[in-house]
This record gives sequence, C-alpha cells and structure tokens, in this order.
Amino acid sequence: MNKALLKKMAIVMTGATLFTGAFAGCGKTQQAPDAPAQAAPEEKATTAAPAETAETAAPETKAQEQPKEKVELTVLAAASLTDVCNELKAIYEKANPNVTVNLSYGGSGALQTQIEEGAPADVFISAAMKQMNALKDENLMDNESIIQLLENKVVLIVPGKSDISIASFEDAATDAVKIIGLGEPGSVPVGQYSEEIFGNLGILDAVKAKANYGSDVRTVLSWVETSAVDCGVVYATDAYTSKDVKIVCEAPEGSCKKVIYPAGIVAASEKKDAAAAWLEFLQSDESMKLFESYGFSKAPN
Repeated sequence: MNKALLKKMAIVMTGATLFTGAFAGCGKTQQAPDAPAQAAPEEKATTAAPAETAETAAPETKAQEQPKEKVELTVLAAASLTDVCNELKAIYEKANPNVTVNLSYGGSGALQTQIEEGAPADVFISAAMKQMNALKDENLMDNESIIQLLENKVVLIVPGKSDISIASFEDAATDAVKIIGLGEPGSVPVGQYSEEIFGNLGILDAVKAKANYGSDVRTVLSWVETSAVDCGVVYATDAYTSKDVKIVCEAPEGSCKKVIYPAGIVAASEKKDAAAAWLEFLQSDESMKLFESYGFSKAPN
C-alpha cells in the first residue's frame, strides 16, 4: 500500500473518532432536562406535610367537640326557698344542659342532721347562721366557700278570711289568740327567731302555752292558710307566696337577730367545681332579681 493511501485512511479514522466523541458529548448534554425530575420526590414530600399536620390535628378537634360530662348536684335548702329555687333550677339547667340540680327542702336543723349523718349533699343553704356554723365547727363544710347569700324578715300572719283582732306580736299573748303556729325551735330557724322575739317582748311563756309547733316554716304557713291556727309566725317570703294569708306586721326592729341565709359547699362533695358554679349563679344579678321578687334581699356584707 502506497504512502498516499495510508495517509488518506489515517485522516478518515481520525475524523471518525472525533465524530464519535462529539456524539457522546451530545448524549450527555441531553440528560440535563432529567435533573428536575430527580427533585420531584422532594417536592412531593414538601406538599404532603400539610396533609400530615391536618391528620395530626384531627383527634384534638374531635376531642373538643365531645359533649360535657353529665353532673348531678344535690342541694339541701331551707323550706322557705322552695318556690324561688325551683325557678332558679329551671333557669340554670336550661343554660347548663349537662347539669341536673336535685333540690331537697326541709327545716334547716333537719338538713343539718342529714349532713352530719353522711347523707349525700353538695350544697347547703340554711335559713340561719346557727346550723351553718355548727357544721363548720364540725369540719363538715368547705369553710372557704361559705357566703351570706340572703336576708329575710319575720312576720306575724293570720288566715285571709280571719276577723281576728290583732295588730302586733304582743297581741299573740292576748285572749284573742287561742292557738298560734310556730316552727319547732329545736330545729327550725323561724321557730328560734320567734322565741327570741317573744322573749324580748316578755311574753314567751304566755305564747308557748298556746303554741302548735311545725317541722318547717311551710307547715306553719299551711296551718294558717287552712285556719287550723289563729295566727302564725313565718318569713315574709313565705307569706308573699300565699293568697290565703294576711300579714299583720313585721317583727319589731331589734327584737331578733337579722335573718341571714348562708350557703356553702359540703366538705364531702365530690363535685366541688360544679357546686361552686351553682353558688356563683345564685349570687348573679339575674338570680338576685328573682330572689327580690319573692321578698328576699341581698345579705349585707
């Protein structure tokens, strides 16, 4: 093979090699658009993060939507609070559908005894400080919770159709009165106030000789309503609830201690938060307006 031919073949082979290298280089350049595709998994992970956050938050939202736990409160209250507390119960339960207020009424002394004997109770509302103080001294009340809630008045009443001629507490000792209805002084605050009044007027023995004693103030009221007695001593608020009695007069100023109604949480209560909420409601402006419509007034501080 001559030198000219060999030289031509060498030139051709060199060109082929250069072409192949250039082609390979072009192949690598074509892979560049694939780079964003490699980042795609990272973008997907980033966009998935909000979905995971939403799923994590879901149990909290569900918990917030759960209804409140049902609570039953047992409230022991003086009999003279029957009408007004029944109304307050309805108002409170409507605003707090998860709470049921079970009211039990009676003479404050009898209710005191129930608490002393361990009867289930969350709140006690007495018609006098005496019963509340006794329970406090026995460590049966949550002392920090006790408040002076209301004030009442003691009045002398006669049957609505009575023609008896009496105009004062002093007249209860006269021959015009054959039988007088009083609360049992051993357990009924209105009976204790009555004895204090008649004692200060100097006619207690004369009145006791003609007294018929009731287990609570509402019993005395019913006796007067039905003319079973000639007259009786009750709270002004009880007299206001009846169309069948007439108020003769209020007890003379200073003849007895102020009639204060304390309220507090029973120490053995397992529902102290709910009990505290009920006490707070009783002190609200709304409740006080209702108390006043029944003849009570806010206790002086």
